[in-house]
Amino acid sequence: MQQNTVTTEMQFSINAMKRQFLNVVVRLAPVVIILASQLVSAQEVDFQRDVRPILSDKCFFCHGPDPKTREAGLRLDIEASAKEDLGGYFAIVPGKPDESELVTRIHSDDDDIMPPEESEKHLSKKEKEILSRWIKQGAKWAKHWAYEKTKTKPTAELPKKLDARWAATEIDRHVLLTMTKIGLQPAPPADKITLIRRLYFDLLGLPPTPDQVQKFLNDKSPDAYEKLVKQLLASPHFGERMAIFWLDLVRYADTVGYHGDQDHNISPYRDWVINAFNTDLPFDQFTREQLAGDLLKNPTQEQLIATGYNRLLQTSHEGGIQPKEYTAIYAADRVRNVSAVWMGATVGCAQCHDHKYDPYTTTDFYALAAFFADIDDERHFKVGTNSLPTARPPEIELPTKQQSEQIEALQQKLKSDGLDKKQIQALKKQLAAAKKQVRRSMITVTLTKPRTVRVLPRGNWLDDSGPIVQPAIPEFLGKLPGSGRATRLDLANWLVGKSSKSNRFFTSRVMANRIWALFMGHGISRDLGDFGGQGTPPTNPPLLDYLAHHYIAQGLSTKKLIYHIVTSNTYKQSSLVDPSKQRIDPTNQYFARQSRYRLPAELIRDQALLASGLLNDKIGGISVKPYQPAGYYRHLNFPPRRYKHHTDGRQWRRGVYVHWQRQFLHPTFRALDAPTREECTAERPRSNTPLAALSLLNDPTFVEAARNFAQRIILNAGKTDDQKIEFAFRWATLRTPSKIEKKLVRQLLDENRVRYQKNKRDATQLTQIGMSKRDESIDVAELAAWTNVARALLNLSETITRN
Repeated sequence: MQQNTVTTEMQFSINAMKRQFLNVVVRLAPVVIILASQLVSAQEVDFQRDVRPILSDKCFFCHGPDPKTREAGLRLDIEASAKEDLGGYFAIVPGKPDESELVTRIHSDDDDIMPPEESEKHLSKKEKEILSRWIKQGAKWAKHWAYEKTKTKPTAELPKKLDARWAATEIDRHVLLTMTKIGLQPAPPADKITLIRRLYFDLLGLPPTPDQVQKFLNDKSPDAYEKLVKQLLASPHFGERMAIFWLDLVRYADTVGYHGDQDHNISPYRDWVINAFNTDLPFDQFTREQLAGDLLKNPTQEQLIATGYNRLLQTSHEGGIQPKEYTAIYAADRVRNVSAVWMGATVGCAQCHDHKYDPYTTTDFYALAAFFADIDDERHFKVGTNSLPTARPPEIELPTKQQSEQIEALQQKLKSDGLDKKQIQALKKQLAAAKKQVRRSMITVTLTKPRTVRVLPRGNWLDDSGPIVQPAIPEFLGKLPGSGRATRLDLANWLVGKSSKSNRFFTSRVMANRIWALFMGHGISRDLGDFGGQGTPPTNPPLLDYLAHHYIAQGLSTKKLIYHIVTSNTYKQSSLVDPSKQRIDPTNQYFARQSRYRLPAELIRDQALLASGLLNDKIGGISVKPYQPAGYYRHLNFPPRRYKHHTDGRQWRRGVYVHWQRQFLHPTFRALDAPTREECTAERPRSNTPLAALSLLNDPTFVEAARNFAQRIILNAGKTDDQKIEFAFRWATLRTPSKIEKKLVRQLLDENRVRYQKNKRDATQLTQIGMSKRDESIDVAELAAWTNVARALLNLSETITRN
């Protein structure tokens, strides 16, 4: 008894000491944060990180690359101009802010304040202070970071005080070195269940099953995680996950976009992309085959399918279109996309005038357009129709072996003697039907004589007064080697080729940043679509350059780059947010934790189908049409159409195969922020709206998935409600529910049991939604009650969140 009393007293004393210690920590936390922020503000101003973004956003419009809008002959995007004598005074005098006209003007209270009031671009107090301090520190300049090339792979040398054990890879060393400079430390590692769920979604776009989770937990080998990564990278579903990312970039869709938004034949290109990622086609070859597969020596059928990239743009098939107008529209579309996808550049802004913020000129824009002037667009102007799918020649036929044999047999029968008129008509009808089933795909065919391309003053297609231009890369980036007219293959080789004069490093940097964002939630440079002046400089430039060099050193193998990222401790961190970190780095720019975000639309669909047991995981094929509200296409004309969903196993295919109607994207995908793919989408927005929740509750795909999930719960989970609830949670969230969660779910279940026992008609109506047959052995009221439980679980934030 006495021993217990002493133990209790000791425990009380220890607890009191703990509370005192925690109180001290809580009181000191703001001081630590203030000191960290003071350290950041006192450090040397960095031109790339701190100054250029301010000048680009607030000054370049009047003092930047475009000579037509430049004021006072002053350029602030070029060091020599910014520091030159302006007639007895200087905009910037290094080390002397008091003698710098720029500092005088930004602090002025008079009409000569800069930026002027009418520009509606106002400098904050912090921005003024940064500019003044930068000049005081010597106004050190640097070429725009996106156009600077590091010749060797950057390495991170860690001070001895840092935990070298955590920094197991070069990625970790770069991340640790940068985060500790602002007072951050890495987050603890994620638990193994969170980690495997994250990895499955990131690499396959599907969650693991409870059995797959248990197998991973049971594997105690030191390389268990690395083995799992290799296994997932080898899965055919890896290509499906990566294709979503790429199809957003290249604006893949199943319809033409303009006017009647008719269907067109392009789905084989999507399958080519999936296969390219699965076979780890090196990114340089991946690029060549899309931009110029038809120009390769003896191109294969697959390489011709890849050239469908050049045909993905929006087109019009309205009877009265002017070919000259749409030729200009198509040229501009191609320049916008190729520059955004491979260069992270907004060259499209130079269509009507020189770029306001970057060194791209109008001539650069049309010289890039000239690369694509050899693509045969003329045929579709002549034969484009309002049929479904519309004719967009040139196309390639892709019959299966069975279809080829069937067509050949019918053709042979037609050559037979003794056929009467009725038999011939019947055979022709069969032949036409057989040919209609053959997949077709738009491809690129080179014109004998490329179209003439001129600079269009102010982008006006009616104005032919501009000079003729030949294919060329942007002038400030150099010149292509060789003589004669450059081709799309020359452009591809410049973007990704091994020549010292190529853009290979810059293209690799763009891609490395996007791939990093896929697995860390956002890019090292936050703006995935703009590496120019209006973009965001990288928070860790050496890390971004390291990844670009590593990508190149690995032969532009995307799988190897991904393996390197996901096996780092940086990737394995927990996504839970520490309050002190939240204050220092609220948007996680320095990657001191993992990211949490809602899953993309396609993945939310896929995981619901997987939990239901309905998922059809076939790879490739024509685009599929899931359930959709009646009358959703009522405004589509030329021709008018009524949507018909598929009535076979295609109904439960993965989201990457869903029919992509540009003007009327599937409403659930739209509610979940999937893009219409009219333009390049480097990063999808992530909204949180009631419309998304309502879609997940009421879309027939999700209601049917919930009913089939409920059937699995009732039949496979055990006899008690608690056993069934635990089974449901394991499939929806990969964990067991808490006591409070069990209580809430039982309450929901009991309320629905009472409701549906009183109204079997409503229960029948709910459980008949969708094509799949309900299990008649289960009481309809019980099935309806569990269906609503399943609907709730599939709609949990935890279920649809990657963490």
